[in-house]
Amino acid sequence: MDFFHTQERGELPTLYPKRLQVGDAVALVSPAGPVAQQRVEAAVKVLTDWGLRPRVYPHALSRHSFYAGTDEQRASDLNDALADPQIRAVICNRGGYGVQRIIPHLDFAAVRRDPKLVLGFSDITALHAALWRNTRLATIHGPVGAQLERGGLTNSSVKHVLMTKEPVVVAANPEEILVGVRTCGVAKGILLGGNLSMLSTCIGTPFMPDLNGAILLIEDVSESAYRIDRLLTHLLNCGILQGVAGVAVGQFSEPAGVAGSVSLADVLNERLRSLGIPVLGGLSIGHGDPNIAVPLGTEAILDADAGILSVAAVCR
Repeated sequence: MDFFHTQERGELPTLYPKRLQVGDAVALVSPAGPVAQQRVEAAVKVLTDWGLRPRVYPHALSRHSFYAGTDEQRASDLNDALADPQIRAVICNRGGYGVQRIIPHLDFAAVRRDPKLVLGFSDITALHAALWRNTRLATIHGPVGAQLERGGLTNSSVKHVLMTKEPVVVAANPEEILVGVRTCGVAKGILLGGNLSMLSTCIGTPFMPDLNGAILLIEDVSESAYRIDRLLTHLLNCGILQGVAGVAVGQFSEPAGVAGSVSLADVLNERLRSLGIPVLGGLSIGHGDPNIAVPLGTEAILDADAGILSVAAVCR
């Protein structure tokens, strides 16, 4: 695949973590919402079966308000994992809500000293964005620890990204409801983004990545069509969407029982086609099953004509 490097003068160099090997220690942390113990235990079993040494951090199973522990506890676990030289990957147990409360307290210097693999999605989008903006760490948009009990393609995609140096290739899935969201063309750029709602709330903060020239990945869950329209319009009004090279559309869903005459596909087609750039929907990335893991911060090719998103490996 004809990947290429797009680093510009004056820009921080991209930090590529090393791939995991058998015997490596990995951290299970909960920087956002609380998670059920049995799901963390299932993740421990899966990771152990892969030959890794999972460590469940002290507050991973805590509960406080909407969160897995207080802000101080969640930030402490995350920073401890990022700074520990024995830990080679940080796997977030769950999304939910809470990352944006702790990202001002992240130890970015520790990340620069010792880049590690960071895995998660949904609310973890805010963490991916902050790490890219402040350190240029390439990370992984993919299943949280609580989803590793699923098995199948969800798990095999995680293992592939964590433990190989091979690219990720995701083809549009005809069974996805947004497979009809597509324009023509081919785009090349760094893949960035994640959950659309979280990305929108990063705008105006020191943790919003520069999306100029990037391929933007978007997905969301339980959001009505008009709310997706509002989120996309916000990005348009901020001038953000006008600078992206292409848009990779993952899984979207509306709340049960609220579907109206205007569908999610209608909104995405109307808002994105006007950009005049390649757009590819039907990608099994996000809150559905399977949830395919893809690198963020690495070179990607979005081939809307062929219906394929190809992303360079996060590991070097």
